[in-house]
Amino acid sequence: MADNILGFDTVAIDEENRALVIIDQTKLPGRVEFLSLTKQEDIHRAIRSLQVRGAPAIGVAAAAGVYLAALGTDCADYDTFLAKFRESKEYLAASRPTAVNLFWALDRMERVVTDNSGADVAEIKRLLRLEALAIRGADRAVCRAIGEYALSLIRDGDGILTHCNAGQLAAVRYGTALAPIYIGLERGLRFRVYADETRPLLQGARLTCFELAALGVETTLICDGMASSVMQKGLVDAVFVGCDRVAANGDVCNKIGTSGAAIIARHYGVPFYVCAPTSTIDMSSGSGADIPIEERPPDEVTEMWYRERMAPEGIGVYNPAFDVTENGLVTAVITERGIARPPYSDTLRRIFSDSGAPVFL
Repeated sequence: MADNILGFDTVAIDEENRALVIIDQTKLPGRVEFLSLTKQEDIHRAIRSLQVRGAPAIGVAAAAGVYLAALGTDCADYDTFLAKFRESKEYLAASRPTAVNLFWALDRMERVVTDNSGADVAEIKRLLRLEALAIRGADRAVCRAIGEYALSLIRDGDGILTHCNAGQLAAVRYGTALAPIYIGLERGLRFRVYADETRPLLQGARLTCFELAALGVETTLICDGMASSVMQKGLVDAVFVGCDRVAANGDVCNKIGTSGAAIIARHYGVPFYVCAPTSTIDMSSGSGADIPIEERPPDEVTEMWYRERMAPEGIGVYNPAFDVTENGLVTAVITERGIARPPYSDTLRRIFSDSGAPVFL
């Protein structure tokens, strides 16, 4: 199963059984296990506990989850249906605070309900299904486009450093930061990847290495603190990371440790690229200071992955899930619409222009 993992979508809808189907990422790499979730409590828990994770995948899962909740709502009155829909939406929105795709997808689903207030409830449910499927389908196309643009920035044989997991397991297919590696592989290109372990949840060690190994990509696992060493030795030609939110000024919020990698890359003159679907760009956040940072349980640092507790009882633990990389450290933000470069306050705004044409190549 491990060798074929990339043949499966990370997030899918089982319409016959009215279920959200995900790969349980907390079991990887030791076991590949698919979960079929029908209850809102289980979907909320899956997002909160990182059984499904990665900004794009969270958005797709949330859209599917709120659709399934609406499908199970037994009422014909629009106002009652809307109230129940919003209750489900707010419940799923509370699962994680930082990844803007979660709120983007839920808001998009809510617009289907409010824009069709004159339709009967059965028709609204049909439209919600189409919207959930559209969000899922678009994710594959968006990630593919990001990969194409990112691939234009690197050459065959380059060394790539990545942090956390922004591959297929973080999306439906391809992922964001790993998309250029996968698309390059389709074209016969080979890259050397240095994967940060990504403490404390080890998404790099468990997930990125799992994905890349399945496709035979030359991959070297390093502890987070080794990033400076491999860049100092000239082994890294570019850093590619995903993100959970991009502020209007180009500040980037991503897995904890990303800002450190960016600072090191700037010191050694290595370009630092952020791969971000436009759904991850939050123009309502003026800067990274406006982004809420999720703090997770202390036992992820003191006990998880250890046979015995590794820190003294009673010791204080600071465990933010994300940090903010300041825009001055970001070489470019790669979206499905093109490549944005500084000044981000201008270029990110232009990303959302109505022309539909690619920008900033």
